Amino acid sequence: MGGSLRVAVLGAPGVGKTAIIRQFLFGDYPERHRPTDGPRLYRPAVLLDGAVYDLSIRDGDVAGPGSSPGGPEEWPDPKDWSLQDTDAFVLVYDICSPDSFDYVKALRQRIAEIRPAGAPEAPILVVGNKRDRQRLRFGPRRALAALVRRGWRCGYLECSAKYNWHVLRLFRELLRCALVRARPAHPALRLQGALHPARCSLM
Repeated sequence: MGGSLRVAVLGAPGVGKTAIIRQFLFGDYPERHRPTDGPRLYRPAVLLDGAVYDLSIRDGDVAGPGSSPGGPEEWPDPKDWSLQDTDAFVLVYDICSPDSFDYVKALRQRIAEIRPAGAPEAPILVVGNKRDRQRLRFGPRRALAALVRRGWRCGYLECSAKYNWHVLRLFRELLRCALVRARPAHPALRLQGALHPARCSLM
């Protein structure tokens, strides 16, 4: 056994958090969007580089189902959604929605504020979903990626949950970065260093 990891998949309502998780776990995509009815917890086992890891993947809208993106003052007590002991974060936004990107920006700051002093660093991967709607995006990919990697010190990746594009890669990179988080390196560089191919599959 390789151990256990706790992952939180967060973002504004409607950006595709549940769709990403379901593609990763079950290989399916819900054609009709249904707001997530409260937080959900998935517990898959995955094989990464020959070791088996038990995952706890938390899915749920931070500000509650059906709500619009807002500031940290609208969010519940972080203790209620178990962010203080999370090993890695996936912050999802819609590449066609600047509001969802601003939401992720505020959420990243909130995570930094509530992490206990002296707690191990938890890697953050910012994910732009709905790459299949590339022509409708609100900003160029390179500029957004540079902002996230250099300014926010987070990893960056784009995917399409609808077509299952880069979904497996997303989780592979996040898990590998979480496993090496104790090494003295810039978190964005660690995420970029995880790009080379590796086996990551469900058990």
